[in-house]
Amino acid sequence: MKTRTLGQLGPKVSALGLGTFSFGGAYGPTDEAESLRALDAAWDHGITFLDTANIYGNGIAETVIGKWLSTRPHRPQVATKAAFTDDPKRRVDNRPEFLRACLEASLKRLGVDHVALFYAHRHDPEIPAEDLAGTMQRLQTEGKILGYGLSEIAPYTLERAHAVHPVTAVQNEYSLWTRQPELGLIQRCASLGVAFVPFSPLARGAFGAPIPDPATFAPAEFRNRVPRFQPANWPHNRAKLKAFQDFARDLGHSPASLALAWMLDRWPHVIPIPGTRSAGHLADWIGAPDITLTDADRAEIDRLLPIGWAWGDRYDEAQTALAERYS
Repeated sequence: MKTRTLGQLGPKVSALGLGTFSFGGAYGPTDEAESLRALDAAWDHGITFLDTANIYGNGIAETVIGKWLSTRPHRPQVATKAAFTDDPKRRVDNRPEFLRACLEASLKRLGVDHVALFYAHRHDPEIPAEDLAGTMQRLQTEGKILGYGLSEIAPYTLERAHAVHPVTAVQNEYSLWTRQPELGLIQRCASLGVAFVPFSPLARGAFGAPIPDPATFAPAEFRNRVPRFQPANWPHNRAKLKAFQDFARDLGHSPASLALAWMLDRWPHVIPIPGTRSAGHLADWIGAPDITLTDADRAEIDRLLPIGWAWGDRYDEAQTALAERYS
């Protein structure tokens, strides 16, 4: 597995990380054994960067990773996140005492004394970015984190935080069907020496094979809330995805691996974290860093999936309200 640097001063990590959102059941029922097999497969394929969060299954994902770490000699770089609350009046909390308590609980579940990267899962509008950076700086000085990150933010928040204490990574949604970060955020990360870590780089499974069928989603599955998978939009999106899949197969690649290769080809500071709890699904895209695109390939991808091609929003209104906007 090829490697990239996690921020200007961070460690070398695999060019692809592994996202563990699904370990907590967000995409339907799962079990610990399946998730452990996925972690074993990821390590065997050279993935050294794991991404999780305290809310993934209310601690389930972190607990599974902790069990895996305690029973294997492997020592990957682990990133986790915190900020969401159960309080309907304050859904996001960046106060120092809250983030510290969340981090301590995450370290306990993971069974470690520090993590490579700790993100504010969302920016709390009541807490200035400068204050948030100060909190992260103190946690880093104490050795509980090696670096910090911000998630679903705008470029101006990155600039304000980075001016106080260097940001290691920014994690926003980015894929061939969600291109907003190209409106300045990815470029600002590059100029500041900040890694950009795309979550949902495979469009929540839309670039998988076969193309998912929303009619088969479990009732409580996360994607049922995503407008792009709903009946008014999905047929249009599926048609575009089918054309891309045909092109990928003509090149001898899986659609998932080509979608990731497109991203890696465009930005040297980008470290995608495709998520899966299935060792089989992981094998479908693990070869993406080794794919070389030609100018003709790039042009055809742009023709098939031009910027703004996806029908529907990436979030429902409640989820959108928690992400910073800048366009």
